[in-house]
Formats: sequence, structure tokens, C-alpha cells
Amino acid sequence: MSMSSSKITNEKESAKEGPYYEDFQVGKALNHSGGRTLTDTDNIWFTLLTCNTNQIHYNQEYVKENFSAPPFSGRLVVNSLLVLSTVFGLSVQDTSKNGIMLGMTDWKVVQPTFAGDTITSRSEVIAARESKSHPSMGIVTVRTKGFKQGNSLVMEFERSFMVRKSSQKWE
Repeated sequence: MSMSSSKITNEKESAKEGPYYEDFQVGKALNHSGGRTLTDTDNIWFTLLTCNTNQIHYNQEYVKENFSAPPFSGRLVVNSLLVLSTVFGLSVQDTSKNGIMLGMTDWKVVQPTFAGDTITSRSEVIAARESKSHPSMGIVTVRTKGFKQGNSLVMEFERSFMVRKSSQKWE
């Protein structure tokens, strides 16, 4: 690799290090790339790992007997905390990669998610201010929405995080 192509690679890598506080303006829409198709295996393992005892997430016979009408139609329901983790995770690259989680509010599950649903995520910046206690940081709040195929809303929430300013170190 020549010196000039090495310099270009380093510049591209530097651009990927953000986002930083200065990159967030109230009203800015963030369409997070990628998506994740959830499976019964994801759901069952997550549910059992988190000690959730609601059989709607892992007992097919229970669901067939007790939840046979639409929209369930005898299908296992994906654990809403797994869906939340997926929606949240898809947003990190564009929001809090250089940040620290401060809190989450107003979480709403709009409809159930089932194995085979592909989850995507979008956020909007709803607040941004400099941190009073950490001058090298800012505090950003985003409203994030999770969708399944067909652009069908499955959940939404707001979260705040403290994020570095560009060219600053953690203090």
C-alpha cells in the first residue's frame, strides 16, 4: 500500500469514529443501517437466559392451546426485551457508540413480534445540550422506533446518553 492510499484509509477510519456531540442537531433523522431477522432459537435462548417464565415465549403447545386466534395463531411471541435489545443495538452505531447510557423512558410495545420478523430501527434527535459536569461531553436524547417488515411499527422509546465532543478524551 502506498503512502497516499494509507493516508486515505486513515482518514476514512477517522470519519467512522463518530458520531460526536457536534453531529447531533434537534430534529435530525437517523435511519440506522441493517436489520435483524429474529428466530425461535434467538427468542427461546434469550427468554431462558433471562429467567423469564412466561411460556408464551418458549412452549409451543401452551401457545397453540391458549393463543390460537390472530395475531398469535399459535406462534411463539418473541420476548419484547429481545426486540428492545435488537432495536436499541441497531441504533448504537449512529448514536451512542462514543457515549454512555444515561436512561430510557416511554418504552411502548405496539404489537407482538414473531420468529421470522426482520427488525429495523430509526431514531430522531429530540434534545441535545452540553454537559454541565463534563465539559468534554454533551447529552443527547433520541426517540427510537423499531419496525418489522412492511414498515410496521413494533415499539418505540426515548433514551439519553452522554457522548464525547470531537477531538476530546473521556474525563
